[in-house]
Amino acid sequence: MRLEASHLQALAAVLRLGSFEKAARQLNLTPSAVSQRIRALEERLGTVLVVRGQPCLPTPAGQRLARHAEDVALLEQDLWQDIGSSLPDAGGGSMPGVRVAINADSLATWFVAAMQGAGDLLFDLQIDDQDHSAGWLRRGEVRAAVSADPAPVQGCDVVPLGALAYRATASPAFMRRWFAGGVDVESLARAPAMIYNLKDGLQAAWVRQSFDQDVVLPAHYIASTHAFVDAAAAGIGWGMNPEPLVRAHLMDGRLEELVPGTPLTVPLYWHISRSAAPGLQRLTQAVRAAAADHLDTLVK
Repeated sequence: MRLEASHLQALAAVLRLGSFEKAARQLNLTPSAVSQRIRALEERLGTVLVVRGQPCLPTPAGQRLARHAEDVALLEQDLWQDIGSSLPDAGGGSMPGVRVAINADSLATWFVAAMQGAGDLLFDLQIDDQDHSAGWLRRGEVRAAVSADPAPVQGCDVVPLGALAYRATASPAFMRRWFAGGVDVESLARAPAMIYNLKDGLQAAWVRQSFDQDVVLPAHYIASTHAFVDAAAAGIGWGMNPEPLVRAHLMDGRLEELVPGTPLTVPLYWHISRSAAPGLQRLTQAVRAAAADHLDTLVK
């Protein structure tokens, strides 16, 4: 069964943008024309592909077909690049898109450099904890992920990237107020910590690594990598901050390590769907290059 490329393009646009009207504007069509293409595709396949609503959502079949359409678009772009040309009618509407699950700290420290080197792609970044981002791949909701899990997801390849180092940091004033007698499990049970969200286990992992005990930490919940650093410097709490973001703060005394010389290192891996990998070779190369420039070497 041969499927019309224009019908697949319409489906992918509707599901990526969430509405027929937005898809129509991007494709330079009328909403009626987009609707007709989706309806023709559904009739040809004998199944509903889009749940109409605000926003429009895919059925399982629609999600699978949209992934196929994205893979085809990526392969076509790769072909045009290989022959030294550019996509016909180049522009935002014709650039292929890719959904990637990534942790916020990687996005704040090194992944933008990978995006810069990836060529003409429209990124849809799904932010999740590095211990949970691979789950997006297992559910088929993204085509690639940056994860702390080295185990390959079924149907995916895994590339080791490096390790992101974190430092337990706080302001000098915070250290004087809460840790005047030293940092131990008793003072940590009283001093306010900062936690990104309920999935964030970095603070607890550092306490376990440093003191071989589990401590219930009183905590602020601050779901922003850069606000984490700002809040630590302001004396709001202590937290695990990516070393690249606090290196200058530690050098000029705006922040101090709770226990000097005790970094927590988190290994990171690039998981990529095998079906999308051929069309995302340039992205994978850019991810590996950016990781080599910004991350520590993984210890085997």
